[in-house]
Amino acid sequence: MSTETQSGTVERSIVERLRASPFLSQLLSNRLAVTGIVIIVAVVVLAVYARLTFNLSDLLATQFGTNPSEAAPSMAYPFGTDGQARDIFPRVLYGAWYAVLYGTVTVAASTALGVGLGIVAAYYGDLTDNLIMRTMDVLLSFPSLLLALALVTIFPEELGLWRAVAALTLVYTPRFARVVRGAALKVLEDEYTDATKALGATDPRLLIRHILPNCLAPITVQSTLNYGLAIIDIAALSFLGFGASPGEPTWGMMLSNGVEFGLFSGAWWWSFFPGLLLALTVLGFNLLGDGMRDALDPRMRETVD
Repeated sequence: MSTETQSGTVERSIVERLRASPFLSQLLSNRLAVTGIVIIVAVVVLAVYARLTFNLSDLLATQFGTNPSEAAPSMAYPFGTDGQARDIFPRVLYGAWYAVLYGTVTVAASTALGVGLGIVAAYYGDLTDNLIMRTMDVLLSFPSLLLALALVTIFPEELGLWRAVAALTLVYTPRFARVVRGAALKVLEDEYTDATKALGATDPRLLIRHILPNCLAPITVQSTLNYGLAIIDIAALSFLGFGASPGEPTWGMMLSNGVEFGLFSGAWWWSFFPGLLLALTVLGFNLLGDGMRDALDPRMRETVD
């Protein structure tokens, strides 16, 4: 049997195991996970709807003379208006687009960096492993939000929310690196990796085609949990003035304006509705992440069975 044929047999066996996995049925049988999926789908639909329906320039502009200032929630203004006579309802919905967009970029970038570093550290070991993981340990030794605040000041303010994305990408990368390194070390102990090496597989092929697919479970769970964390951290940076520009319809900026101006005047709705959407979104990703972790854990499946 040729090298390519035997290597293809190993790859097919991995695919067959994934297909035979009861992951999906376990996930859908978890009511909390299904609730998380429903919340996430609803937020994504609202985000896409807001992006296609509302004009950002209209949401940024003050509308004195058109809307009443600081109007309480009503049929005409479901979420009320703010001190600049802007309708809060479309701004909150557009904030979902910001959360989905920048949250996705943050998680995708940190996942790619962390997975690459973790697999390389596990595979090559020795000096490479020590260099990568000690650097990750240094980054992990700082509180995540404080480290993000320190890193965000490095980037120019003109980048707006993108500098928050860059800072959080660097903050989240060590978490993925540690998780993936641990999973990759377990995979490297299996006999089929030695057999694949003996058959002449190159390092990139072994890492991408064999080790990475067997690390997808912890990567998926970590990505889902970090998605909610990224959304709330981006909002926190905007709340503290290190993210969105003034007036941008992001949940963090609306919370900041609501706390600074609305609460003292009794306009509770300024911060209530963006805070509610933010909390629900993060809750959805946390519920889904917990459900995925339970569905992928063999011990949990044995308990359920």
